[in-house]
Amino acid sequence: MKWDEFSDWGKKIADWTQDYHLSVGKKPVRARTEPGDVLNALPAHPPEQGEAIEDIFRDFEQIVMPGITHWQHPRFFAYFNSNASAPSVLAEFLASAIAPQCMLWQTSPAATEMETRMMDWLRTALDLPDGFAGVIQDSASSATLAAVLTMREKAMNWQGNSQGLFSHKPLRIYCSSEVHTSIDRAIWVAGIGQDNLIRIPVQGDWRGMNPESLEAAIQVDLDSGYQPTGVILCVGGTGTGATDPVDRCLEIARKYGLYTHVDAAWAGSAMICPEYRHYWPGIDQADSIVFNPHKWLGVQFDCCAHFLKDPDDLVRTLAISPEYLKTHGKDGIINYSEWSVPLGRRFRALKLWFVIRTYGLEGLRQRLRNHVNWSVALHDRLAAEPDFRIVTPPMWSLWTFRYEPDGAVDLDDLNLRLVNAINDDGRIYLTQTRVDGDLVIRFQAGQFETTEQDVMMAYDVITEIARGI
Repeated sequence: MKWDEFSDWGKKIADWTQDYHLSVGKKPVRARTEPGDVLNALPAHPPEQGEAIEDIFRDFEQIVMPGITHWQHPRFFAYFNSNASAPSVLAEFLASAIAPQCMLWQTSPAATEMETRMMDWLRTALDLPDGFAGVIQDSASSATLAAVLTMREKAMNWQGNSQGLFSHKPLRIYCSSEVHTSIDRAIWVAGIGQDNLIRIPVQGDWRGMNPESLEAAIQVDLDSGYQPTGVILCVGGTGTGATDPVDRCLEIARKYGLYTHVDAAWAGSAMICPEYRHYWPGIDQADSIVFNPHKWLGVQFDCCAHFLKDPDDLVRTLAISPEYLKTHGKDGIINYSEWSVPLGRRFRALKLWFVIRTYGLEGLRQRLRNHVNWSVALHDRLAAEPDFRIVTPPMWSLWTFRYEPDGAVDLDDLNLRLVNAINDDGRIYLTQTRVDGDLVIRFQAGQFETTEQDVMMAYDVITEIARGI
């Protein structure tokens, strides 16, 4: 394809994109293909000669699209939404068109300086103190890994990168039993080891870490010759929205000199609304905070906001500067590749700029409030049904339930069959999780264009299919 053909195809794809977003609600939410369908439709060998873009696009529609689960569907109530608002799509188009590699200030000054400003906009929107600085990571998993590496280096007096862990006493990191599995992976990659990730029991409706148990575990490790290193807190966990008592846990961590990281990957977006900030009291005392604008603020994946009280600790952990990466003759610049594990960096700040300017903070707040209010209203309707039990209450727009009709014996099997039947039906998409060993069904509203009618349809679908299985 030549560039003088690009404009025509760009318009065709833009029209296709608009039609897709306007009509996606008419499609089944989840892909209907069977394993191997797409693989077997793709030739086993690459073409020796170039092919016409018309043929490629036709195959995209006929082979690829049937195998797509529609994350932009207004009744996608599974996982946490990976949204793509219209201005975000346009910004991503532009970023793809100019295709900068934004690892250093000199490799694209606009990208670096816009990232600095956008992170300050988000910091202000969350009402974090002026002292926090931010960087855009690809995902919360990467931000958590960066935080764990920083915990490790601080605990080892900045010798871990050079000496390794072999001669050092075991480092211990503490979290609740509700944290995301990305925490486990960060522990693996950092070389700390799964056995040194200490799970603290949870309690209460928020399913948050027990602070007394946290302090007791730290003290036991000190007495046993281990080195307590850091605490990872959860605000809005994936399964049930579990949220730790942030202020009390941070107080204990400070008492023992432990580095703290708060994983608010989903729920952090809600903190642009002042009325939800009671879920993370004392957040200004954290060393590291992460949330994903690509989960609830309409920004396309990937775009993760990572805030740091002292970014020098992170830079000291990750920075490496061979001569070819140095910028000479410029003072006061930031090279964000020194703030993240990957060296290469995309121009992610552009889509934040487009989205925040298009909707404004108040427009974004109203969307979040709608999602929460509509989800709570659905919760109230289902809670009134005698054969359904609410297992965990609404945490923002996330809650869980269980179908428990009289006479049912194997409730785990029944609820698994129910969620599978709901997803096979195609009108909505839900997922399951486990709470205290029981299989439950989770509901979460967060798709950027969902409506109250879309959310309320879930009641009809859930009750209709439950009583038909």
